[in-house]
Amino acid sequence: QVQLVESGGGLVQAGGSLRLSCEATGSIFGINLMGWHRQAPGKQRELVASITTGGSTNYADSMKGRFTISRDNAKNTVYLQMNSLKPEDTAVYYCNALKVAGTTTLRYWGQGTQVTVSS
Repeated sequence: QVQLVESGGGLVQAGGSLRLSCEATGSIFGINLMGWHRQAPGKQRELVASITTGGSTNYADSMKGRFTISRDNAKNTVYLQMNSLKPEDTAVYYCNALKVAGTTTLRYWGQGTQVTVSS
């Protein structure tokens, strides 16, 4: 099992910044991708950004240029730096990890951290 523990959410004014962190613990061997999704009230969960072990990144179009994902492989931690936040960024942000175990790919989720952007 993999456990993902998020931190860094909170309340911020529009235009402000927040940095989310997510540490993976447990059976972490085989994790090759970590990332963030978010879910706003009444909406589906959507991709925010992801990063591979090798450092390749992928962003949702609406986050490009404002959000930066990074990871510290030695600490098994992924970060999401969020700048120029907008009220529409308000959501619960979930860390996730993809792990290859033999012929199976497993996805693990954190418990989520609330980000609220006030106008």
